[in-house]
Amino acid sequence: MYIVLAPPSGGQRLSGVDDAQAAFVPVDSAGAPTADAVVVPAVHIGETVRELERPGIRWVWDNTRTWYPRMLAAGVTVERCHDVALSREILRHSPSCAGTEYGNRLQSRPDEAEDANPVRVLPPVAASPLQGSLFEAAQPAGGADALQVAAEFAEQQQALKNSDRPAQLALLVAAESAGALIAAEMEFHGIPWRADLHDELLTSQLGPRPREGHRPAELERLAAELRGALNNPRFNPDSPQELLRALHRAGIEVSSTRSWELQRHTHPAIAPLLQYKKLSRLLTANGWTWLDTWVHGGRFRPEYIVGGSMSGRWASNGGGALQIPRQVRDAVRPDPGHVLIVADAAQLEPRVLAALGKDSALATAGRGLDLYQGIADQGFGGDRAKAKLAMLGAMYGATTGESGRLMPQLTRTYPQAISVVEAAARTGEAGGVVASFLGRGCPPPSERWLAAQRTSSAAEQQRADSLARSRGRFTRNFVVQATAAEWALCWLAELRRRLRAGAADFSSAHIVFFLHDEVMLHVPAELADRVSAMVTEAARSAAHLMFGHIPVEFPVNVEVVNSYADAK
Repeated sequence: MYIVLAPPSGGQRLSGVDDAQAAFVPVDSAGAPTADAVVVPAVHIGETVRELERPGIRWVWDNTRTWYPRMLAAGVTVERCHDVALSREILRHSPSCAGTEYGNRLQSRPDEAEDANPVRVLPPVAASPLQGSLFEAAQPAGGADALQVAAEFAEQQQALKNSDRPAQLALLVAAESAGALIAAEMEFHGIPWRADLHDELLTSQLGPRPREGHRPAELERLAAELRGALNNPRFNPDSPQELLRALHRAGIEVSSTRSWELQRHTHPAIAPLLQYKKLSRLLTANGWTWLDTWVHGGRFRPEYIVGGSMSGRWASNGGGALQIPRQVRDAVRPDPGHVLIVADAAQLEPRVLAALGKDSALATAGRGLDLYQGIADQGFGGDRAKAKLAMLGAMYGATTGESGRLMPQLTRTYPQAISVVEAAARTGEAGGVVASFLGRGCPPPSERWLAAQRTSSAAEQQRADSLARSRGRFTRNFVVQATAAEWALCWLAELRRRLRAGAADFSSAHIVFFLHDEVMLHVPAELADRVSAMVTEAARSAAHLMFGHIPVEFPVNVEVVNSYADAK
């Protein structure tokens, strides 16, 4: 059963307005109402959801971020939802949906031409089952109402049925929506963070907190040492332009101040400069200002953006949640009586490639935690470093130099797996679109790219070829990275389902962090063993859910720690 949750026609959007309203409309999979609408004030959303929530219900709304945080604040969680906005973006780009009426409609309205509302409202749907039956025709400004959400949900359901792989695409849409629930719950619970320990970590590396506008003591010391080594007493090391000029005057010929380029030189200024850059990054990204801004009440609560990258990987909006440096990880500590469970999928992307290519030889190499050693033993004389370099080159398009030299051996050993990425690269170079296993499509080439490929000038042909190869590298990796992101979503969703199935026993165990192929949970210490087992079982279930019965293993490393810094 589905229940649409959205403002009624003529109602106000939720934006902190006390008199905003919400409409609850039970509908079937075709968007047709199965009961009368219930309209309640926004302040009663939580209690209304609590009354209506039961197994089998799937909530349909325009955007999870609009509605779910309000429910969480009221102490209410839901089992399942359908996020119309996230589903729209999947179906917009999926080649599997390209021939459907809904897909064609989305393609006729390119992203650039649409407004910046959380939900981009489509043209009116002809003969909508809700038209004129529940709500007035007037549309509220600033977003979609219940009529629009129900109508677009119906279109999405029909597009899924009419796609060329409905089961896989439906799983992707469901997993993406589950991810939205998990992201909102992660933000609500927050990452446990000891502000006092964070301050101690900063002080130990930078010196005491300085007055505003001044450098910490250690940075000031390094700046003085750097000025002396470069014989330039007045330059500002925080200015890339001044720093580059100072380096050139000292005879250090570099084209940038990137660390890898600086490390090629042996001048006495290099060591203090590299240390200055490292500590400066710490101060900027996770210093005292960051601590004051993002950590409150013992929790770091960043904003996660589900499907924030083209491949479906998550992004974050402020706070740098997806880049917690090792220098401050010791501040991530569990509450008393709790532990952190940190798990990461071992070599996820090459295992995904084995599944995509149905490559039994690569599957055999992956039996165990270290797939790269398995590859090395099969075809690289036991040299793990060479095996890893070759496989990463195959997936990311680094097929020149040492990676290129190793590619023939990799292709001979794993022809089915390598054919997957090679075919994706050729498609991308020709301007085509590729898709993940479940059907997430990559964006089409831009008009600028297409124009470059139409050139007839010999001088411009070289640039066109370079652009084609660059797109080929992108599509080569897209099929693997996007499918890996899908597996990770299924892993998260299955882990959440298992925790919820435990009901009251696991009510205080929460997923608090997720990064590509790594998940962190904050759980009572007495539940550590049971939850750890759930993490592993959820990984196996995710692989079966996506790929069925295949010989490819997807092992996860699970650690129970009292500090994030102790996790490998």
